[in-house]
Amino acid sequence: MFLKALYDTIMITVFVFAMMLVIEYINVQTRGKWEKIIGRRRFGQYLVGALLGAVPGCLGSFTAVALYSHNILSLGALVTTMIATMGDETFVIMAMAPRKALLVITALFFISIPFGWLTDLLIGKRANKFFKCECMEVHGEHCECFKREYVIPQLKQLSLERFLLLLISIVSILLVVFGVIGPEKWNWVRITILFVLFVATFIILTVPDHFLKEHMWEHVLKNHIPKIILWTFGALVLVELIVNRLNLDSWIQSSKLIVLLIACLIGLIPESGPHLIFVTLYVSGTIPLSILLASSIVQDGHGALPLLAHSRKIFLLVKLINFIAGISVGGILLLNGL
Repeated sequence: MFLKALYDTIMITVFVFAMMLVIEYINVQTRGKWEKIIGRRRFGQYLVGALLGAVPGCLGSFTAVALYSHNILSLGALVTTMIATMGDETFVIMAMAPRKALLVITALFFISIPFGWLTDLLIGKRANKFFKCECMEVHGEHCECFKREYVIPQLKQLSLERFLLLLISIVSILLVVFGVIGPEKWNWVRITILFVLFVATFIILTVPDHFLKEHMWEHVLKNHIPKIILWTFGALVLVELIVNRLNLDSWIQSSKLIVLLIACLIGLIPESGPHLIFVTLYVSGTIPLSILLASSIVQDGHGALPLLAHSRKIFLLVKLINFIAGISVGGILLLNGL
């Protein structure tokens, strides 16, 4: 049991690590350009909010909070982002079950937009008096992340961080190629994982030392990866115990409304890890899509933490709206057998 969970954890972490490097790279390269992307029409804001939520990880949510704090996004557009996001669990479900991941991400995208519109219609203007948009600063950091004349000198004077990241990346590629982790046979999943790993390796090879240390080493590797390893391994072991050892599968099947309520309550926690339990239960077929969607609608990973730091009232309001949306959508889908 523990060995299988360990192998699955390594595979998931490798993919998440590579994807986070790529997303971090793209985020820094495009920083400061979000305002140009957002249209002036209100529907355009909901669309952008849903797209930000669909970005794997919490970067899209952080961006939405920053834009909302500058009156660029409406409250409804912020709610749209928080409903559409799954936080770091997006990476995990993409690694475990890509087809199911696409279904969940697409469903959240289309569910989030009408709830964002309803939020602005019913309470958008009244909520403005609770939040003064003056605190948060959108940093315009720019990184020239690929300069040919710097690549060779950087490799000749290899820093410890770059060496270790390259080692992790190359070993991960070899493990996937030889089927130690991931799919045992060559298929599109293995090819996708390898493609992401090769892109991540290219980024590690070429970015400046500052970007590598601040964004890849300090932010991705030291901040996110340990939590993902612990929560993923813990969730996989817990699911194994629930399904095969404690025989709770039959209780879950007969108590879906209770499980739905528990999933939404856990979704209120501003942390990515606990939601992994429902991701793994869904992938294993123990819970239906409706419960995972309800949990995903309510939870927003770490995405809302910057909002909590600046306005507890708006944070609680967004959480309440998402809870109502999660219970409503999950309940309707569950009653219809989904």
